[in-house]
Amino acid sequence: MKQDNRDIATLLEIMATLRDPVRGCPWDLEQDFGSIAPYTIEEAYEVADAIDRDDLPDLCDELGDLLLQVVFHAQMASEIRAFDFGDVVAAISNKMLRRHPHVFGTESVSTADAQRDAWESLKAGERRERGGDDSAIAGVGQALPALTRAGKLGKRAARVGFDWPDASGAFAKVREELDELTAAIETDQADEVAEEVGDLLLACTSLARHCQVDPEQALRQACRKFEARFRRVEQLVQSENLEWQKLSAVELDQLWENAKRHK
Repeated sequence: MKQDNRDIATLLEIMATLRDPVRGCPWDLEQDFGSIAPYTIEEAYEVADAIDRDDLPDLCDELGDLLLQVVFHAQMASEIRAFDFGDVVAAISNKMLRRHPHVFGTESVSTADAQRDAWESLKAGERRERGGDDSAIAGVGQALPALTRAGKLGKRAARVGFDWPDASGAFAKVREELDELTAAIETDQADEVAEEVGDLLLACTSLARHCQVDPEQALRQACRKFEARFRRVEQLVQSENLEWQKLSAVELDQLWENAKRHK
């Protein structure tokens, strides 16, 4: 088999060989859809990470890893005669043609927003044709990260008018949820506190949407900033021969402010 082959057929052949009952790889043969799903999710996140780091060589590599996940699932499906890789390609190709009538048909849209609305309308129509859930919030994946899912649910509800007219309403809701969380903490009821924390996070996603901010991306950026500053604090603690356990809250705050000023 060629070591540098750009043909998808080679990758399909490799995957089929790995799953061959006689000469395949024991690990690959043990896998099923459920066991591979976590790897699929992980590879998607690694693609996103490469994009965040603007590392295009790594992005190329990570996209290959993600493609392998698609091929792996398709191979397992073909073994039980459910579908194969060609069916996957046909399904997405047909979907793109169907959902872009302004490109491949006679309809027209003038803006990206109009296209998003048309896309959602087409998706809703497809669900109705299949006899599925016709709720405005149907089809928002349960397996999505909770923050991403919250943002999508809010957008879907907003499309039918279930929303505040501007950011002030969302901001007031955040304050309301903060007050309710404060009251829950005072009662010292763990279940109630957890519920109110969830409500607060949900309200924050609504505020982010009104500010035209992707909450998942904003939190990822905040995490990167926290990580960089915390590492700076660690360097300061080490360089000054300090001991974490002996540092007061005031001293830790001073170290943090120092780290914030460091570029």
